[in-house]
Amino acid sequence: MHRRAPSGRIDLLLRGGSLVDGTGAAARRADVAVVGDRVAVLAPGAGAVDAVEVVDVTGRVVTPGFIDVHTHSDALTATFDGADHGTEELRLAPLLQGVTTEIAGNCGSSLFPALPARLPALAEHLRVTFGLGPVRPARDFAGFAAGQRPGLRRNHLASLVGHGTLRAGVMGFADRPPTPGELAAMCELLDRSLGQGAAGFSTGLIYPPGCYAGTEEIVALASVAARHGKPYVTHLRDEMSQVEKALEEALEIAARSGAALQVSHHKTAGRHAWGATVRTLARLDRARAEGVDVLCDVYPYTAGSTVLSAMLPPWASEGGPAALLARLGSPEVRERIRADLVHGVEGWENTVGNGGWDLISVAAAPARRSAEGRRIAELAAERGADPVDHVCELLLEGRGEVTIISHSMREDDVRRVLASPLSMIGSDGVPKPGRPHPRWAGSFARVLGHYGRSQGLLPLELAVHKMTGLPAARFRLDGRGVLRDGAVADLVVLDPEAVLDRATFERPLLPPEGVETVVVAGRVAVREGRPTGARAGEVLRVR
Repeated sequence: MHRRAPSGRIDLLLRGGSLVDGTGAAARRADVAVVGDRVAVLAPGAGAVDAVEVVDVTGRVVTPGFIDVHTHSDALTATFDGADHGTEELRLAPLLQGVTTEIAGNCGSSLFPALPARLPALAEHLRVTFGLGPVRPARDFAGFAAGQRPGLRRNHLASLVGHGTLRAGVMGFADRPPTPGELAAMCELLDRSLGQGAAGFSTGLIYPPGCYAGTEEIVALASVAARHGKPYVTHLRDEMSQVEKALEEALEIAARSGAALQVSHHKTAGRHAWGATVRTLARLDRARAEGVDVLCDVYPYTAGSTVLSAMLPPWASEGGPAALLARLGSPEVRERIRADLVHGVEGWENTVGNGGWDLISVAAAPARRSAEGRRIAELAAERGADPVDHVCELLLEGRGEVTIISHSMREDDVRRVLASPLSMIGSDGVPKPGRPHPRWAGSFARVLGHYGRSQGLLPLELAVHKMTGLPAARFRLDGRGVLRDGAVADLVVLDPEAVLDRATFERPLLPPEGVETVVVAGRVAVREGRPTGARAGEVLRVR
């Protein structure tokens, strides 16, 4: 339904385009007016309009700003010591795709909260995790929000509360259950941050210290999220050969806690799990029929990315990053790692055993830039070294700060999850210098162009819904995700016949084609495909 132009002057008028409003409804002709930081949807050619700027978008599509539900960009724009460590290309990559809101704090790692006594050890963990130099954790969400420098963000940022950060911030990297007092402290910190506006609770159950937690601990914490009406967001305990067992654990946690469940970057990776999305997606459908509010997100690539230390068995990281590095020089430790890679460890997702070092390449290694973009097996062979020894040396050189890309998925599984009505789009972007995964700069354009227009997997309206209305509803981002009167003026104008990702593993930060205009909070942040310099983003508080 359209209305007449608002009285008074309009700041921006997008005239002559087709509106894809984020609900999944069919595209329709409409003009879109921006007044301050809000929008009005007008009948096409709605009379004489006094506008400061008029943009002819004939032949183009106007959508709500895209919402990336899964990023690791917490420390990219601003760190708590006031240093700006990200490069300009890294900062711009989401915006140039049309991403106006990111949800960070995923996979159990957020920049808050912690008890004061644990801040130094936690800071070292976050340095390795985020790889952008020194990072000072905050005591709670309010401290995190205050630490973001006003006027610097190009898009909006919401954040989950990371379980790994909670656990490390209360009990360090101990491989044991929490005491009642420790669990109560974690619950209190989580409750405080959720009350201050954090968007939900996340776990990364393959990463230390999250992998040391049992189901009961997670149920207790997810119950806190449920009381706030916010979701439990999880990187499953296993996404490979034991993915179905890990999914059952997540569904049990949701059912027992009452929290909505968001399965992060749903995949079935490694040769032992290829094809299993037929069963996992059917299981999610059954769970919804049984009353569990479960959805998932997905990125449109057959390769993943994580920290190199995640390739090692969990015992190696007990005690934290410093303890890991202290162990890695020992020949006995390396031999034990080699044995575990061959034989496996109970409850451990053995990524290497499901593929091999030839499928794992270095994405970011600040201490050895020459390794970036190259496979571990190749690097080890070049030096006449065993791959495990070479991995240990890389980690020691970089003080643990090495990121990798793992080519471990199959195309039919990716397509199946993308097409599911239960999935939304998240880049899982890890914006570190070097050769990051191209998903940071390409995910949204790739879904629209490659999988949507070229492959015919998703109609445009459904693809946009997965990027806007569906995630906005899931994470309670009021006023965003659906383009209607009074909505926040986060907007994208794209050419549906030209939109396409250009980022590759060799050139991972190439911007997409066909994304012409991006508006953030009423200000034009991208014009004719180029950034304007506007910085209207803010830290969002979810109530």
